[in-house]
Amino acid sequence: MISVQDWEDTQLLWDYQQMNHEPRPCSVGIGLGSHDLGVADTTVDLYRRGMMPLIVFTGATSRTTQDRMPRGEAEHYRDRALELGVPADAVLVEPHARNTGQNITLSRALLEERGFDVSSVLLVSKPYEERRANATARKLWPEVEIVSASTPMTLPEYVDSIRDSHLVIDMLVGSLQRLLIYPDQGFMISQDVPKHVIRAYERLASRGFTSRLVA
Repeated sequence: MISVQDWEDTQLLWDYQQMNHEPRPCSVGIGLGSHDLGVADTTVDLYRRGMMPLIVFTGATSRTTQDRMPRGEAEHYRDRALELGVPADAVLVEPHARNTGQNITLSRALLEERGFDVSSVLLVSKPYEERRANATARKLWPEVEIVSASTPMTLPEYVDSIRDSHLVIDMLVGSLQRLLIYPDQGFMISQDVPKHVIRAYERLASRGFTSRLVA
């Protein structure tokens, strides 16, 4: 059973992940593939608002998407964008990335191969992974400006959309763990994680919300 304390701790992790950037026009928008089709919808919304002339959707499949998105996350995101009226020539697909680092490096390589000059990236992720995605991109693509974005929604709204409270908490715990351990492994820049956020993470992990932790 998920306790009131669990939800309070989860809210702390959720709030910390939000970068609170104001979207602004960038050279390209990159939508990070995942189980959440809302990333594609938000990327399309930003495109319609004139925030970028070109979209890159990046992602292969994972254990949570192989059944729902058998042709790959990026391909399904592209299909969604075309359904919503985005011109086909405004969408590129990077279909091989299997983690956030590869999302960045393979998207960068694709854009370089196509001859696009990129000085800024509007990076669209799931709401609970804004900070992790931002830290990864700033490590692996330091010469461009990274503006973070996600679907504007509250934690309860996100839980309702996923329909699996335990999974959402597990994913937030996993994202926070990566912010703590990945800088030393060279995967992202170091973050100043407040002590109260670390304590919330530790309490949730001790309560068994551990399915998305890495060894």
